[in-house]
Amino acid sequence: MSDKVAKLELDGKTYDLPVLKPTLGPDVLDIRKLYGEADVFTFDPGFTSTAACESAITYIDGDVGELLYRGYPIEQLAEKSTHLEVCYLLLYGELPTAAQLADFTQRVTKHTMVHEQMHYFFRGFRRDAHPMATMVGVVGAMAAFYHDSTDINDPWQREVAAIRMIAKLPTIAAMAYKYSVGQPFVYPKNALSYAGNFLHMCFAVPAEEYVVSPILEKAMDRIMMLHADHEQNASTSTVRLAGSSGANPFACIAAGIACLWGPAHGGANQACLEMLKEIGTVDRIPEYIAKAKDKSSGFRLMGFGHRVYKNFDPRAKVMKESADEVLGLLGIENNPLLQVAKELERIALEDDYFVSKKLYPNVDFYSGIILEAMGFPTSMFTPIFAISRTVGWISQWKEMIADKNQKIGRPRQLYIGPQKRDYVDLRHR
Repeated sequence: MSDKVAKLELDGKTYDLPVLKPTLGPDVLDIRKLYGEADVFTFDPGFTSTAACESAITYIDGDVGELLYRGYPIEQLAEKSTHLEVCYLLLYGELPTAAQLADFTQRVTKHTMVHEQMHYFFRGFRRDAHPMATMVGVVGAMAAFYHDSTDINDPWQREVAAIRMIAKLPTIAAMAYKYSVGQPFVYPKNALSYAGNFLHMCFAVPAEEYVVSPILEKAMDRIMMLHADHEQNASTSTVRLAGSSGANPFACIAAGIACLWGPAHGGANQACLEMLKEIGTVDRIPEYIAKAKDKSSGFRLMGFGHRVYKNFDPRAKVMKESADEVLGLLGIENNPLLQVAKELERIALEDDYFVSKKLYPNVDFYSGIILEAMGFPTSMFTPIFAISRTVGWISQWKEMIADKNQKIGRPRQLYIGPQKRDYVDLRHR
């Protein structure tokens, strides 16, 4: 806390609001006692100006386009690290030593299989069920299969639950995909990397050998790393809100997956890919640029701009590099969607309208192209996002459980309904 105090004058009275000083970012007004002292609420739809918690995990500076995991820039991690190393960093606060990383990797690898009875659980879903619908149900049901890691007051059980979800979410997502396309489930292979194992479970079949491409493996690892955490976004806030009631960790993560499913959140890369397909060819871009500028058209460019980033999305540059590598490997550098994407990006970065509104490409702009090139249907884009974000959700959940100042989430409201009125008997209405 700093020595600064903000003063609020209301109805002839003055109230002192302590100013909290973060290590990075804007100062925060402490209004915890405001309602009790002044009998007023604050009004902030979407909580865009409200800090709901203290956190030491992720920092975003939207004005300069900066994303830090535990203080480390995402660009450095994407270049030098791996997803499992980032998982360790987010969970425990520091980069691991070689021995710590080896131990952590082994613990995750040894937990990738799911309870065999869960295979039967999948059969209760229709074949055409969206993989996200399946994941919400199956992850929520993990509490019914793993009773020994649901006590949130036991630090060891919290640790076991964390490792289990990081390890098993890729397996569950791959099973949801296999079920949706009518293929047999593929068991995990402990000899493969985290990302490589997921690709193998998705694309291998019993009839023939599947060899994971190192470039596709690296691209998938980067996708997971870039999406691992993103501060107090909608799904993370959902996990924290669910966790504040004392719900078990599997239920909390299932709630986060459900929130992520929304097209304004985890489904944005799917929406971006569908937009690129709608545009179709480079020569039609001017038509859609004009539509985007016309507010009455109802059309908006997907994959540009961000709720938080007002400069550029630091993840987008890394994702663009991966797109070039993946499409180059697959021999589809001249992919029409990629050509449309690159030309659309070039025009938008030079057009005064988009520059003035700071509508820069975000991480969703290229991730959809990469995933489709790998062979994933659009229905799998958000489940892959959920796999990636699992470690962030768990890290935030564990931090919340350990926070002595944490209370059950209970937002207030600006009530605009009828005033108190008396009941009228049916015959008099």
